[in-house]
Formats: sequence, structure tokens, C-alpha cells
Amino acid sequence: MRFALLGKNKLILTFSPSPPRIEPMKTFLVIYFLALVLSINAKGTLDVYWIDVEGGAATLVITPAGESLLVDTGNPGTRDAGRIHQVATKVAGIKKIDHLITTHFHGDHYGGAAMLANLMPIGVVNDNGIPKKNPDRHRKNPIFPQLVKPYRDMKVDSRNVVKPGYVFPLKQAKGSAKLKVTCVVANQKIIQPPANVRLAKNPLTGSVPAKPEDLSDNANSVATLFELGAFRFLDSGDLTWNVEAKLVTPFNVIGTIDVYQVNHHGLDSSNNPVMIKSLAPTVSVMNNGHKKGCNAGSFAALKGAKSIQAMWQVHKNLRKDSENNTSDKFIANLTPGDTCKGHYIKLSVAENGKSYTIYNPRNDQKVTYRTKNK
Repeated sequence: MRFALLGKNKLILTFSPSPPRIEPMKTFLVIYFLALVLSINAKGTLDVYWIDVEGGAATLVITPAGESLLVDTGNPGTRDAGRIHQVATKVAGIKKIDHLITTHFHGDHYGGAAMLANLMPIGVVNDNGIPKKNPDRHRKNPIFPQLVKPYRDMKVDSRNVVKPGYVFPLKQAKGSAKLKVTCVVANQKIIQPPANVRLAKNPLTGSVPAKPEDLSDNANSVATLFELGAFRFLDSGDLTWNVEAKLVTPFNVIGTIDVYQVNHHGLDSSNNPVMIKSLAPTVSVMNNGHKKGCNAGSFAALKGAKSIQAMWQVHKNLRKDSENNTSDKFIANLTPGDTCKGHYIKLSVAENGKSYTIYNPRNDQKVTYRTKNK
């Protein structure tokens, strides 16, 4: 008997016309090897890791079929790329980033990409298209072309400019609920419902005033909706106040969600309460720093959403306004950056999409929630 592993979960066994006698121990090893191969990704969960990049952003998603999507890559330098690589290879057990989504061109979101590309292969890079000059219209930055050059020149398989409605080409895992990953916002353009679908006007329309136009690239952030069966998770980078309102008013074009990655690290220029109440998440997760994010207005918006059962944070806010924190048990890192161990937060969605568990490795805190539209 001969066996060969051909790609993921494919094992071919062949026999000669007169197969030789196999010793019991060899038989056991062959059966064990077969069981091990077939067990790869057998649980079929959708796993999400919020990686600590000290106030930047890096969210790693592993699909039930074992493909990977990474939303943002943290800051330039070795620290953030190293942490992403560590979680990806040692914790999530992957060897390649199949899809990189860069939400916008601020250094804390795209800065670690080139260094990460030196550590592990990157497949398709998805973004708004690399700007030729500084995308922030409110300030000049003549060295932007030099800053973005490593990102432009890094070795990747291919590049793709995303538009609202783009559905990522991902494999479906046998036995798991249907997986769908969709770009819902890009360059301040919002996904539109099918022509034959009529939506009711959102009663919250106009209940919160707009803010002055955001001239930074934050407003252009790519927003991505992850769905496994009825489970829904939204990652919108640093999307800001007025564009957030456009996502849900006058019509809420994406409906409700289960998990909300708090926009813009919890800064008050984002997290419009109309959007949060309309999306009605059960859980929020904030990828902040010990002195970045966690603003009072954002906490007020989160606490004002009656749907939210728990708020999780990557870092504890160690500024004087320490009242703007969730419970310590839901915080991955309690110490400043120079003594921080860089704990991540992990979410794991059941293969049927009907429940999900969030895990804090710092204290082994685990909480399971039911998907709202199960």
C-alpha cells in the first residue's frame, strides 16, 4: 500500500496487485496518519483573531475551509508584523495570507504589510487602489509616496481594487454553513440592495446631527461583512461618522449583525450611535492601545445600544479617563506597551453559524453567545 497527500484533505491510497503483509504497528501508523489528515479543519469553525498591534489594526480571519483573510497589518517595523506572523503561524496554524484587505492608507493600518510579506507569502491584496499622493485632503504630506513604496513594491500574488458588492472568492467547507465575505463600503460608496428589494426607512434617520466632512482617508475605509450562516461580523477599519450614517440611513442596507469591531479604535470621530443602534450588535470588540481610542463618546454610543451584551478590548485604557473601559475580564492586555505581552482576542463561530465563543487567553475567559438570527 502506498499513500500520497495531494492538497488539503486529499489522501490517495494505492495497492499493488499482491499487497505485502503489513505489520500491526505499521497498520496503526497508516490509520493514524489518515485520521490526522482527514481531521484537518474538520471542525469547520470560522475563527477571528484580533491581534495586538498597539493601537493599530490587524484582524485575522480563518475560514472553515482553512483559507485566511487579514484585515490590516498594523504599524511599520518588526513588532507588529512579527506579532501577526506569530499568531498566524503558531496559533492559527497557517502558512500564507490568502487575502489581505487594507482598509485605508494610514500607517497603523497598512504599515506592517511589507515586513509581513518578508515573513510569509501574501496572496491577493485588496484595497481602494494605492494613491499617488497623500489621500488626506486636510493636510500635506509630500513624503507619502516614499512611505507607501514598500507596500507598493512588496511581493504578492496579485492585487484587486474592491468595490461595494464585491464578494471574495472563497471555498466552502463541507458540513459548515454557507460562508460569504462581502465588501459593503469602499471610498465612501455604500453597497445597494437588489433592485427588487424594498427597504423600510430607518426610523433613526436624522436623529443624530452630522459632523463636518472628514477630509482624511479614514472616511474612505473599506468595510467588510463576514457571514457564516446566520452569523454576521462587520469590520470597517476607521470609517467615520458621516459615512457610518450613510450605511444605515435613510435605509439600513445590511441589517443587523452579531459582532461589531469598534471603528477607529474607539475614537469619537467614529462610532455614530445611529449606526450602532441600527446594526444592533450583541458583542463589540475594540482594537485600541493603552493610550489610544476608548473615547468617552464611543463608550456612550456602545452603552446606549441596548443590544450589546458585552464589550471586549485588546488593551486597557491607562489614561486618566480610566472610566472608559470595559470589565478587566474582557480586556486582553492590562499593562503599557513596553511591558505588554501582546495577547490577542479570539472569536470562534460554530460550523452551523448558530453560536460563537470569544476567548481571552490572558485569563482563559470564555463566553459563548447565540447568533441572533439563528
